[in-house]
Amino acid sequence: MSSEVKVVEPTGILDGIRGNKLRQEISDHVEKGAKIVLIDLKNVTFMDSSGLSALVSALKTVRTGGGKLYLSSINDQVKMVFDLTRMDRVFETFASVDDFNQAMSKES
Repeated sequence: MSSEVKVVEPTGILDGIRGNKLRQEISDHVEKGAKIVLIDLKNVTFMDSSGLSALVSALKTVRTGGGKLYLSSINDQVKMVFDLTRMDRVFETFASVDDFNQAMSKES
């Protein structure tokens, strides 16, 4: 994987506190030159509205920095939040990190 691609793996409940940490981590990666950020949600057990807000904020941060943000490994609860808020239309998602890697290798 390119040094311009960063994978972030939040764990547990993605709420206000963990969401703030996620936002800061994404911001740090963008400041260091990451052009593609993948947030792998495989270890996120639950996400509330604060977590969703953190993802939207991270998306804006990455786009402002001229990059792209992707999500992978979304569980049923997070998928339901995305469907209800129509964020499934905003975020580009992949079933797994492997699917993401395959798609990125085809773009190269």
